[in-house]
Amino acid sequence: MSEQETQALGQTKAFEPIKVGTKELSTRLVLAPLTRYRAVNDHDPSDLSLEYYTQRAQYKGSLLTTEATFISEEAGGYPNVPGLWSDTQTKAWKKIVDSVHSKGALFNAQLWNLGRQADPEYLSTQKLPYISASDIYMDDASKEKALKFNNKQRGLTKAEIKQHVEQYVKAAKNAINGAGFDFVEVHAANGYLIDQFLQPISNNRKDEYGGSVENRSRFLLEVVDAVCEAVGSSKVSVRLSPWGTFGSMGGQDDPNIIPTYSYVVSELEKRRRKGNELAYISLVEPRVSGDNDTDNHVNANNDWILLIWKGIVLRTGGFASTTPDYKRLFDTITINDRTLIGIGRYFLSNPDFITKVHDGLPLNAYNRDTFYTRGSLGYTTYPNYGEDAISDDDPRAQRDSNTIV
Repeated sequence: MSEQETQALGQTKAFEPIKVGTKELSTRLVLAPLTRYRAVNDHDPSDLSLEYYTQRAQYKGSLLTTEATFISEEAGGYPNVPGLWSDTQTKAWKKIVDSVHSKGALFNAQLWNLGRQADPEYLSTQKLPYISASDIYMDDASKEKALKFNNKQRGLTKAEIKQHVEQYVKAAKNAINGAGFDFVEVHAANGYLIDQFLQPISNNRKDEYGGSVENRSRFLLEVVDAVCEAVGSSKVSVRLSPWGTFGSMGGQDDPNIIPTYSYVVSELEKRRRKGNELAYISLVEPRVSGDNDTDNHVNANNDWILLIWKGIVLRTGGFASTTPDYKRLFDTITINDRTLIGIGRYFLSNPDFITKVHDGLPLNAYNRDTFYTRGSLGYTTYPNYGEDAISDDDPRAQRDSNTIV
């Protein structure tokens, strides 16, 4: 297994404690949410998921974020993604949360609703509708598949919108009160359902959920307010991707980006000032789109959001992609002392990532070919420092996901 040199960050601001909600973190470095497709077919997290998150909980006082997790069956549309709507799913997550907590780490559940990014064929097999903010398809391929399987995309009715808000609430309660997570993160980024309401490129509604920025933001703010009321604002965060193009969103080509997100963030800041402060706002940097790097950052950045939002911010995207970008990491934390940094790909391939960067130990390279496969290979098979790598033909690399009982 190849290695990447690192720097010792133990005496830098990256390891200064920071208060998030009512919790104190020992490091500003956070495991970013990473979709992994290792759940079992009924959307229960698996025994491999238990091992995976426990492996990455080694640094006391660090924060881990789950892979994006479906809030309901209707919010889904892919197989082998975990959920948080049923008792069995909640109990399975509790076993994982307890294991993470036993290591001294904190745990955050990301709540997901796909909308038009779901697979219409898979939805048809589950007898579920293909929904979004509107009937604007993500692309021609999605439209063709939807028509082929007689599952046309449609906008949610106002009654269904209220139902989806309640599904976020139920999933958040299951996460905090049932499974024992420390935080929940409302996924409103990357072109998924909430983002589909937020942006005019995917929202042509004529009612109070479409048209003006106030209307397009309504669903997001209703979800955030309802989840905060249910579990407490100090346990809630929201993820935004202002410049994102993933899911056929507009990115820099959309002139509404800054007005739209300025309004959303200003509304969250108003709530903070009135005593309902979110744990943090999570921002996807313009350097990434989905799991790929992009050149969007040439004329875009998220720095302006910090002029509006005065709480904690988690910034994720390109800080450790092909190689760790230490200067950018240092600069980003230094500019704003309220900053956390999300690390994805190298935290994936280094269960002891935080210890390694604290001490300046070399990093394992990641294998992109195993990001979205189904078994243990490329999931629970990356070694800690000083351990031997598990080869592809080792029986430990051939394990399948099984239900946690």
